[in-house]
Amino acid sequence: MNRLASGLLLAALSSLCAAQTVTFNGRMGDKALLVIDGQPHVMTAGQALQGVKVVSVTADEARVEVGGNGIALRQGTPVSVGGGGGGASGSEIVLAAGLGGHFRTAGSINQRPVEFLVDTGATYVSMDAATADRIGLDWQHGNARPMGTANGVAVAYDVLLTTVRIGDVEVNNVKAVVMGATMGYLLLGNSFLSRFDMQRTGDTMRLTRKF
Repeated sequence: MNRLASGLLLAALSSLCAAQTVTFNGRMGDKALLVIDGQPHVMTAGQALQGVKVVSVTADEARVEVGGNGIALRQGTPVSVGGGGGGASGSEIVLAAGLGGHFRTAGSINQRPVEFLVDTGATYVSMDAATADRIGLDWQHGNARPMGTANGVAVAYDVLLTTVRIGDVEVNNVKAVVMGATMGYLLLGNSFLSRFDMQRTGDTMRLTRKF
């Protein structure tokens, strides 16, 4: 009996620490329709379920809190989040494509919450100055150099990120650039993605850590 209880406890803890997929599928009055790991739930502000707490709900966005991190969920865009604030010993990230086939996910840089857009065409993790300031990067002292973008040449500042984390997977010492020009998204580029074997099947992307 003790062995059975211990096994159930370990299974529960593993579930809490695993990455979850959460999607905001719309609003029902003042309630959010969330799909957590494939299961739909109608939740009000202040309600928590499976480590996901609803903070606020608007017509096209729900703000939730997971493991102490605030995350904005856009309608129809699945987001992979770390459940229960567990450790960083994971080796696999599974992402689901959202609207337009893009892969977006919540994560953190230097333990500050961010939202990434996966971009296999970007050499580095890339962000604009406003995002870098919000997460406390000292980017102004980085090496400045010109970099080609879709809108022409812009000034980029080299920085080194201490940690980049998605779910329970954490990577140390990741090269990044801070762009002088405004960007719509924080790009998760190959300075992070190259640490993984990538496999895409339909609308699912699986990143497996290289060791």
